[in-house]
Amino acid sequence: MEEGQAIRLLKAGDLAGLDALSRQYYDRAVRAAYLILHDRAEAEDIVQNAFLHAYDKIHQLASDRFGPWFLRSVVHAAIKAARKQQRQVSLSAPAGEADQSFEDLLEDRLPSPETQVEQAELRQAVWEALQRLSVEQRAAVVMKYYLGFSEAEIMAELHQPLSTVKGRLYAARQRLKDLLRPSHANGQSTPKQPSASAEEEE
Repeated sequence: MEEGQAIRLLKAGDLAGLDALSRQYYDRAVRAAYLILHDRAEAEDIVQNAFLHAYDKIHQLASDRFGPWFLRSVVHAAIKAARKQQRQVSLSAPAGEADQSFEDLLEDRLPSPETQVEQAELRQAVWEALQRLSVEQRAAVVMKYYLGFSEAEIMAELHQPLSTVKGRLYAARQRLKDLLRPSHANGQSTPKQPSASAEEEE
C-alpha cells in the first residue's frame, strides 16, 4: 500500500492505514528512539504512543509525507525522555575516523561474514559513544545521519539557532571519531575534558 493511500485511509478512520504505516516506520522509529535513549523498552513505548498520537492528530498532516512528521514526534518524545534520564557524559574531540564510519553503523545493516566481528564491535563502540554525548548532540546526530533531517529541520526541532546545530554536529562527530580511534579502543588514549564550544549553548 502506498503511503498516500494509507494516510487517506487513516484520515477516514480506517485502521488498515495505521497498520500499513506502522509496518513501514515502526523499526526505523524504534531504532531512532533507541539511539537517543539506549533503552529498548522505553523506545518501543515511545513509538507505540507516537502511533496513537498520529492516529489522533492525522488530520493535522497536510501532505502525503507521513515519515518526517511522525519521526519528528518520535525524536521529540525521545529527547524529553532522555533528558529525564540525566545520563550525560562529555568526551574529548580530536579528529579520527571518517564520517562514513559511524553514519553507516547507525544503519541497521547486517555486516558481511568477513567483517561481522569487526563491524559488531565498531557498532557497539558507536552506540556507547552516542550515550556519552549530551541529549541534544545525540539527537542531532540521529536526526542528521540516521533519519536524514536537514540542518534547518534539526534547528526547528531542537529550537536552537543554526550556528548551535552546526556546532553540536561538529563536536559530536569529533567526539565519536575520538572514541573510534584504534588507540582509544585499545586503552592507549585518555579522554581530555572538552573546552567550551557551540554545542554547550542552551
